[in-house]
Amino acid sequence: MATSALYLAAALAEIAGCFAMWAAIRNGASGLWIAPGMLALALFAFLLTRVDAAAAGRAYAAYGGVYIAASLVWLWAVEGVRPDRFDLIGAAICLVGAAVIVAAPRAA
Repeated sequence: MATSALYLAAALAEIAGCFAMWAAIRNGASGLWIAPGMLALALFAFLLTRVDAAAAGRAYAAYGGVYIAASLVWLWAVEGVRPDRFDLIGAAICLVGAAVIVAAPRAA
């Protein structure tokens, strides 16, 4: 699976897991949301281990930019709140940073 697809799948799993906890704890949804939320968070962690990176910290750092952008998509698609220009500018900056981390030439 390509790195970008793994990052996107991991972001979806992490956001879904965190949202499930948010729904149960902050929004008063049923506590039954917690179990699938925990499974989604476990899937998130597993997916990040599949990223082709020599160091975990670098994989996690690059993932951060993808997570931020995906969170704004979630904000709009699931929560119905449209990101403003500052959200979009911030996400673009983070994605550029993630791309630098992923694509930088490195000595073997």
